[in-house]
Amino acid sequence: MSTTSPHTGRTTRRTILATRPLTRWRTIDLLTCAFIGVAFGVAYWAWYLLYQGPSTALAAVYPPLQGITGAPWLMAGVVGGLVIRRPGAALFAEVIAASVEALIGSSWGAATLVSGVLQGLGAEIGFAILAYGSFGLGAAMLSGALAAPMEAVYEWFSYWTDWDMGYKVAYLVILTAGGALIAGGLGWLLTTGLARAGALGSLPPGQEAREARAV
Repeated sequence: MSTTSPHTGRTTRRTILATRPLTRWRTIDLLTCAFIGVAFGVAYWAWYLLYQGPSTALAAVYPPLQGITGAPWLMAGVVGGLVIRRPGAALFAEVIAASVEALIGSSWGAATLVSGVLQGLGAEIGFAILAYGSFGLGAAMLSGALAAPMEAVYEWFSYWTDWDMGYKVAYLVILTAGGALIAGGLGWLLTTGLARAGALGSLPPGQEAREARAV
């Protein structure tokens, strides 16, 4: 339900958390998280086919700007965490997405799975810092930002071996900012949009949307 502040008179919407205990996943949680991962895996593969043009253009301006085109690959974990709201959801969704992308086909092969694990762990840490108790825009941006650093360091030694440390640090910063704004911000907008459309059923974001309409 929504509550009204006695000081401001404003109606505020409460955050609905996953049913306790948090580690007890329901079948609907597993299926939804898997579906999120598969859907993003297909989207990741599509972005893999399209990203080279904008990435090359950004590299011509300043090579670390390629971190902007890397940020969309961080979104599955954010959305998985926002929707399921249980420990492991962000990691699960990101690993499934990476697995699907690898299976469909990308030039990175098994390295895609390594990235999925690193990105998913980072996104998971963002929600864990907040004790799985906050799932607003701020939480989404934190999760998206933290999905980036381990991936950036991995890329230092895998893809950007000829860069000096200045370029590498700049890439980390840009990818982290992109994770917050693109993966976090757009991930939150996507989740709230799906909830308002009625696509998330009995999951917490769907319940929040129903309560908001009832006010």
